[in-house]
Amino acid sequence: MCTFTPPKAPEPPDWSTAREELRDLMAAAGWPDDLIRDAELALHELFVNAWKHGGSPAPVVVVVLLADRTLRVSVADNSPDLPEQRASADPYELSGRGLHLVRSLTHRFGAAPRKRGGKAVWFELDAAA
Repeated sequence: MCTFTPPKAPEPPDWSTAREELRDLMAAAGWPDDLIRDAELALHELFVNAWKHGGSPAPVVVVVLLADRTLRVSVADNSPDLPEQRASADPYELSGRGLHLVRSLTHRFGAAPRKRGGKAVWFELDAAA
């Protein structure tokens, strides 16, 4: 009898710096706590997706822009494959609900190819909402 133990998957990269900078920027601009928490959770979902599915050996790239009371967060990875949202989020599936969550927490989200390869997945929140 032969047994095989697959190698342990690498640990996810630390996203605490991106989360803290996002939180600090939004708090300094006077955003309410509930929108800050929504943005943090949406960022976490995109960050983990980029790590798990994006094929990036290097750390994930996060860009946060705040202009005219609109927050835009973009997470880039090396995969050219644009994410596809599943038709329905089965509550019993082990994964696959992340984009549904991002859609419900934010005002807009999408994905676009990057000029140098890979893609960026983004979301926006409006302060006035």
